[in-house]
Amino acid sequence: MRVVAKIGTSSLTDDVGVIDRAMIANICRQIAQLRADGHEVVLVTSGAVSAGVSALGMKERPSDIRTLQALAAAGQSRLMEVYNAEFASHGLVAAQVLLVPHDFVDRTQYLHARDTLERLIELGCVPVVNENDAIANDEIRFGDNDHISALLSHLLKADVLILLTDIEGLYTSNPRTDNSATLITDVYEGDPLMSVDAGESGSNRGSGGMASKLSAARIASWSGVRAVIARANIADVLQQIVAGAIAQTSSIGTTFHGSDRNLSARQLWVAFASEVSGRVYIDAGASNVLVLGAVSLLPAGVTRVEGDFDAGETIEIISNDGTAIARGSALMSSAQVAQSIGRRSNELEDGFPQVVVHRDALVLLPR
Repeated sequence: MRVVAKIGTSSLTDDVGVIDRAMIANICRQIAQLRADGHEVVLVTSGAVSAGVSALGMKERPSDIRTLQALAAAGQSRLMEVYNAEFASHGLVAAQVLLVPHDFVDRTQYLHARDTLERLIELGCVPVVNENDAIANDEIRFGDNDHISALLSHLLKADVLILLTDIEGLYTSNPRTDNSATLITDVYEGDPLMSVDAGESGSNRGSGGMASKLSAARIASWSGVRAVIARANIADVLQQIVAGAIAQTSSIGTTFHGSDRNLSARQLWVAFASEVSGRVYIDAGASNVLVLGAVSLLPAGVTRVEGDFDAGETIEIISNDGTAIARGSALMSSAQVAQSIGRRSNELEDGFPQVVVHRDALVLLPR
C-alpha cells in the first residue's frame, strides 16, 4: 500500500517544545517495518517552529508571523537532523521536501511536486514533508500540515492517510471537557461530519487541532482515500492502521471511509483548504440548477454579493434558503458581481466577464 502518515507537534515535542527523540525513533522504526513489508510511506511532520522555540530558549510560542518564520528556519534543520539519524539506523535515507499550498493549486507546481516525490519513492527514500513555513506568508497562519497531508494523499494517489495526534480520534464532543464524550469509530460519506464539537488545538505548541484533522479527513475521503485519526503513542499504531486498511476493517481511532467522488486537486483545495473571501447569494432557480448538475454560476442567478474579493479568490455560494451549497474560485471581483447581478450574458458589455464561477472550479458542499 501507499501510505501518507502525518504526525503533529504535540506528539513530537514535550511541554516546552523540545523534540521528543524517542517518539521520532518509534515512528521511524514503524516506517522501516512498513517498508520492509513492501509498503511505500511518505511522512509529513510538524515541529519545526516548536523546535526553533526550544533552540532559542524561548519560554512560549510567539504569534507574530516574522518570528514564526524565523523560528521555523532555526527549527527545521534540527528536526531533520533527528529524522536523518533515526532513519539511517534502519538503513533508510530521509529526503526533506518543503511545500506550500500553492504547490497544490498551480498546475505546473502540482506536477513538479508529484514527479519529485514519485522519483524519491522510486529511489527508495522516505520523503519527509513539512510546510515551508520559513518563506510562507499567509499560509503559515493557515498551515497546520493536516491539510498538506490530505492534499498530498490525493497528489500521490495514496491508499491510506494516517493523522497521528494526542487523542484517540474524533469524539462526539470534546473529551477534555465532557466526560460523556464517546469515540466515533467510522465515518462514511454523507455523515454530518461537522455536527460534532471538533475543538481547537489541544496544546500551545502546534497550529492544528481536531477541527483541522476533521477537515483533512474530509479532503482525503472526498478524493477516495481512506483516512484514520489515531493517537500517536499507541504501540505499532502505523502497522495496526495499515493492517486494518488491507483487511478493510476499522482497527483503532476514527476511520473516514473514502468516497467515489472524482474531484481535481484544485476542487479539493477550493472546497476545504482555501480561505473564503466573500459570498454570493443566488435565487431558487440557480440553486436548483447547481445542485442538480455540474454547471457554471452565471450573473443572472445572483441576488446579492457580500464581502470584498478579487477574481481568483474563493467564495461561498449561498442558496435562496440561506444554506451554503457550494464553494468556487471566482472569475469576477465582488465589484463586477455587484455590477452584473441578475443580468443575462447578452446584457453584459463586451469584454465583461460572463461567468461568476466556472463549473471546473466549483464544488458542491455536503448537505
